[in-house]
Amino acid sequence: MGPRTKSALLWGAVGFMAFLVLVQGYALVVEPLVTITQGGVIAVLVGTATAASAYALEHRIAAWSARRVADETEPHGGDSKSKS
Repeated sequence: MGPRTKSALLWGAVGFMAFLVLVQGYALVVEPLVTITQGGVIAVLVGTATAASAYALEHRIAAWSARRVADETEPHGGDSKSKS
């Protein structure tokens, strides 16, 4: 399994578990929003969508970030080392 696929699957697992945590937290504070079965099905859909999005976008975001760092010529904060 390649690193891109592994990363996407891990992001999918994060999305899956985050949704379940939010549903459980809501049920503890207010009242159950969905049944356990409905929550599981929705969590699988959220995890699948998260994994697909991560697979499709992660390499593009990484390339954009690398270009942005490479294009920086001025130090952060705008203070230059030259003295007048």
